[in-house]
Amino acid sequence: MDKRKAVKRMLSNLSRHNFNNFRDELVNRQKEPRIVRNRVEEKSFLEITEVLISTFSETGAVEVSAELLIAIDCHTEAAQLLKDAGDECSEPESRNMGATGGPASENGSRDSEHFVDKHRTELINRVNCVADILDQLLENKVITPSIYDEILVIPTSQKQMRKLFSGPLNAAGPRGKDVFYRILEKEEKYLIEELKRKK
Repeated sequence: MDKRKAVKRMLSNLSRHNFNNFRDELVNRQKEPRIVRNRVEEKSFLEITEVLISTFSETGAVEVSAELLIAIDCHTEAAQLLKDAGDECSEPESRNMGATGGPASENGSRDSEHFVDKHRTELINRVNCVADILDQLLENKVITPSIYDEILVIPTSQKQMRKLFSGPLNAAGPRGKDVFYRILEKEEKYLIEELKRKK
C-alpha cells in the first residue's frame, strides 16, 4: 500500500473520538511546519489526508501521523499505519516522536538520554505545580494512588520532585517519561522552552 493510501486508511478507521483527538493534536503540534486550525476543522478524513501530504510530503505525513497517534495513545493504529506504509519499524514508539519533543533528544535519537533525565536537576529545583502534575500522572496511570498519596504529603516541591524521579518515573520507563514530559509542556511551558534551548 502506498503512503497516501495508508494515511487515508488510518484516518478513515479512527473512531470519532480518536479522529477529533488526532485533529486537535495536529493543530497544537509545536514543531514546524505547523497547521492552522481552519485547515482541518470540520474537514473529512480525505481532506485532512491531503493537508498532511501537502504539508509534510507522503513520507513525512506517515511519520507525523504516527507521532500524533502515539501522543493520543493509539499505539496499535500507529503500528498498523507504519506497516501499511511499508515502514519496517515495528515499534512506533521507538521513532523520533517530534510531535512532543520529549521522547527524542535534541539530535532526534531515541538512544540518547531522555529530556526529563537530562534536565533532572533543573526540573527538581524549578517545578512548582507538583500537585497538578501528580493529578495528571495518576489520571494517566503513570503512578499509583499509593505513590500519589506518598508524594503529596512531602513538604516541599523540590523533595516531591526528587521522590518522583527516584522511583516512580524510572519504574514507568520511557513511555511514562513521555507522558510526564507532555504534562510539563502544558504546566511549565516557559521552563520547558528554556530547557529546550539549552545544549
